[in-house]
Amino acid sequence: MNTKITDIFFDLDHTLWDFEKNSALTFEKILPKNNIHIDTKAFIAAYVPINIEYWKLFRDDRISKQEMRYGRLSDAFATLNLKFDDEILDTLSNDYIQFLPTFNHLHDGAIELLTYLKPKYNLHIITNGFQDLQNYKLDKSNLTPYFKTVTNSESAGVKKPNPIIFEHALQLANADRTSSLMIGDCLDADVKGAMNCGMKAILFNETTQLIEDDRILQVNHLLELKKIL
Repeated sequence: MNTKITDIFFDLDHTLWDFEKNSALTFEKILPKNNIHIDTKAFIAAYVPINIEYWKLFRDDRISKQEMRYGRLSDAFATLNLKFDDEILDTLSNDYIQFLPTFNHLHDGAIELLTYLKPKYNLHIITNGFQDLQNYKLDKSNLTPYFKTVTNSESAGVKKPNPIIFEHALQLANADRTSSLMIGDCLDADVKGAMNCGMKAILFNETTQLIEDDRILQVNHLLELKKIL
């Protein structure tokens, strides 16, 4: 980092909050609750890549929230040759949103990292997740006290990587883009989105995806950030 950093903005899901683990635990609860007795691991294996694709469509404003919530479930069941009516999908979708934030596993090192960073920097959140759900996650996982501001795509009116959400976050935080850093797991939404707005960025590359770009600074574990910041 050639410039002094004063403000650090984190993504939430897949960066601090272990979305995949918490999501899997949620399905293990809600499928039996709704008398859907299937191989949960097989369902989750089908659901995960489908959910990623639906989130990309939602991020690009190509589908609505409702289309994403129902479509990802319907398509996941279809891969297992199962089909359920809209009433069941509606119940499952609502149960998923209700129970997801009751599981609050964080990525390894998250609390240690935030405890290390808080005395040195102003910490913030920028998330594309749904506002009420994200705030609930932050509270229940004891993350809220670490952050001065939380910027959500619903309140900003646009999603990452749209520069407007980064501008909104910087204004809310009263931060200068040249001394601000974004940390997130998504190359396009978090890293390139922030860089295109004049901020610095670090990719949390836990899945060790191959990134062939020398401009991208990346870490594979959150605690590696202590060596940089």
